[in-house]
Amino acid sequence: MTPDTAPAPPTDRSTGAMGVRATARVTAAARAGATVLPVLDGDGPFEFRRLRSRGTEARVCVVGAMSAPLGGDRLRIEATALQGASLHITSAAATLALRGPTTAHATYDVHLTVADHAEIRWLPKPLISAAGSNLRQAWTIDLAPTARLVLREEQVLGRMGEPPGHVATRLTVRRGGHVLLDQEAEYGPGAPGWDSPAVLGHHRATGQILLVEPDFGEDPLEPQVLTETPDDGQAVLTPLAGPAALITAIAPDGFRLRRILNAAYATSADTSNRARP
Repeated sequence: MTPDTAPAPPTDRSTGAMGVRATARVTAAARAGATVLPVLDGDGPFEFRRLRSRGTEARVCVVGAMSAPLGGDRLRIEATALQGASLHITSAAATLALRGPTTAHATYDVHLTVADHAEIRWLPKPLISAAGSNLRQAWTIDLAPTARLVLREEQVLGRMGEPPGHVATRLTVRRGGHVLLDQEAEYGPGAPGWDSPAVLGHHRATGQILLVEPDFGEDPLEPQVLTETPDDGQAVLTPLAGPAALITAIAPDGFRLRRILNAAYATSADTSNRARP
């Protein structure tokens, strides 16, 4: 939070049956060979903590200030990397979607904007979709032509020994004003075929890493199947129609999902000379 910005008033769920409305914002700017954070404003369940910088990269951790998202909540994070800035965002713990006091769905939107020669690395802990929850999650990402992005997102369907909640996700990425990727997925009760062999089968965790790297335009990654043990999970790397690649993985649980994604990313990093998340 900037020194001249007053903290947002505390949010009381009892004052609104339809849940919490909150928008948290962070802006990174390049200055004197480093990245500074002129805007770091938490809101509602989102508190931001500055972490120690690494090189020119500013690092921020999202800390949960209350249980969220619950049914009826409308939550949003906006992160912007201005020209030349490098921003890494992680979270202190997994995000737990719960039913809450209302049966209405919750929304959790993330909007990332990355300017020329800037980078955002969005690497939070997983989303856990608890029994009875109903969440709609969306990422909207706008990239300049020379922007870089590493985005990891993971869903774990249900806590240990419980059925999953319902989660619908959409990822929309635009580069230079043109659509680079637009995909939707839906899991849990009411989602057709989500546990069929064509989608997750017996697996209960899924995730992906999106890499946008201008150098891929000259030297694109090759398609790869990155694991050979279907019972423990699978991952594939798919080049996109642009300087980008998408790693998609499924696994029986969140622990094995993270291992598979890390191994798959390491393979792609060896090819593209990028650092590991």
